[in-house]
Formats: sequence, C-alpha cells, structure tokens
Amino acid sequence: MPKTKTQGIIFGLIMSYAMAYGMEVYNIAIKMGFNLSAGGFSNMTNIVFWEAFKEALYMGAFVFLFSNLWGNKLGARFMARHCNPEKDNPYFCQLMRQAGTVAVMCPTMSMVESILFNLILGGAPIVQLPAIWVGTFLKNFPMAFFWNMFAAAPFSHWLFGKLFPNNH
Repeated sequence: MPKTKTQGIIFGLIMSYAMAYGMEVYNIAIKMGFNLSAGGFSNMTNIVFWEAFKEALYMGAFVFLFSNLWGNKLGARFMARHCNPEKDNPYFCQLMRQAGTVAVMCPTMSMVESILFNLILGGAPIVQLPAIWVGTFLKNFPMAFFWNMFAAAPFSHWLFGKLFPNNH
C-alpha cells in the first residue's frame, strides 16, 4: 500500500482509471444495445473498448476528484465501523473499505453520469434528474461492486506492487 503522498496519488490514479474504464465498457456496451441482443454482452465488438477508453479519459478524472474529496474518507469510516484492523483479518478490512467506497462513489458517479450524459449532452429536462439518477445508480451498482472487488482493486494493487515492489 502507498507509504508516501506521491504513492497515494499514483495508487489513486490507477484505481480511479481502472474503475472508470471498466464502468465505461459496461455503459458503452449497454448504450450500443449489446445487453438486449441475442447472446447479450457476448456479442460485444472491439469498438466498445475504444469508445470506453475515450470516455474513461475524463470520467477517471471525476472519479479521482470525488474519491479524494469524500469517497475514500467515507469508505474508511465504513471500514472502521465494520472491522477492527487490530483484530480482524487485514483482507477483510480491505474488502470493507472497498465496499464502503463503492457505496459512496457509485451514487456520486451515477449523478455525474446522469447530469453529463442525460441532461447536458442528452437534453433531458432537469425535473427528470431524480428518476434518471436512481435508474443510473440501479444499473451501475452491481457492476461497480463486482468490478471493484474482482477486477479494478486487484489490478490496481498488482500494478502498484510492480511499480513500488518494496511496499507490499
């Protein structure tokens, strides 16, 4: 884990962009209708990865910003409520922190996505924002949770360990 401020920023950037890219692949595939086709997501084409990459470039910056403003802090509070680092398994505590962070960041990023893609770019009336936000959150939460637990966090820890081998 990060031991300096610079390492913390690097880990945060890796994690933010890993989450943003995975979520953008998911959302772009849905936007392109792959989830509704016979065979579902198994029929995705490579264009999804390119379109997701373009959106993740700026969405990752939003993730990094909001996770540093409140997501990480509230995730740490969630962990502190559900785990005692002195008594509990460190991996369990890490999972509790991840779960708490996802529980904060998914509604946050669903709001960002709703405002940006539905209101600003999509032209939806602002009075529909509550419904759009709830729908976006319901669509994104299962993916955000499992993507974080089983892909983004393990990848981020692995890459950070390769960049800073003395920290693990």
